[in-house]
Amino acid sequence: MNFEWLRMRIQEEQDRRGREANVLGRLPLALDELHGVVKECVDAYTTAFEPESVECQLSSGRIKVIAREQVDGKWQPSGKVEVISVPDLPGFRIERGEYSLAIEVGLLPSAKLYYRDCEQDKYLTLDELTKKILDRVLFPKLKE
Repeated sequence: MNFEWLRMRIQEEQDRRGREANVLGRLPLALDELHGVVKECVDAYTTAFEPESVECQLSSGRIKVIAREQVDGKWQPSGKVEVISVPDLPGFRIERGEYSLAIEVGLLPSAKLYYRDCEQDKYLTLDELTKKILDRVLFPKLKE
């Protein structure tokens, strides 16, 4: 028997699995690209303040940003945020203390990435994403 609904559902599932494989294959590169953008922001911050005021590292599927304040002549950590690659999502998790936010990463038909705040079910621009990552760590004393 040839059921049309079954053929269509098989095709839909093959397409879904293909998209999922593409996103999972692109996730490490997406993290590298995000690190480059976050690093640009960190560089702008350190140019405005001090080179020791913030550090940005990329290692084993995560971006770590550590902000520092000068206390009694020594640089002390004042805040930390991590962006962790989460293949099961697929996407990233932003962790800052007790705060955690899941960001879905996907591919548009043009092969460009999109970012979606899973909590608010809202698509984010790269500008909005970098603000979610860095704003509270770099500017904890300023209002949101």
